[in-house]
Amino acid sequence: MVVSILHFTIDLPGIASLKEKRQILRSLKERLHRKFKLSVAEIDLQDSLKFAQIGCVLISNSRQYGESVLHKALNFSENMVPGRIRDTEIFSELY
Repeated sequence: MVVSILHFTIDLPGIASLKEKRQILRSLKERLHRKFKLSVAEIDLQDSLKFAQIGCVLISNSRQYGESVLHKALNFSENMVPGRIRDTEIFSELY
């Protein structure tokens, strides 16, 4: 079993309230889950208006497959969010 993990930080300029931030993130998390069958969560910076940190996990039997799906999910996220994505990391662990 291979656990592939993606986490990234989103810069969210122009966000005026936590409610607005949460709407954007809820939409992103739901779409990532539906399209790529990932487990997705906001893992840090919950009280920040300017930043959000998202984590995604996929369990598969292939490191190559898991990392490929996560790269596609990252590209999808870059096109969907109104801010800039930075501090990305993708890695896999064999269990």
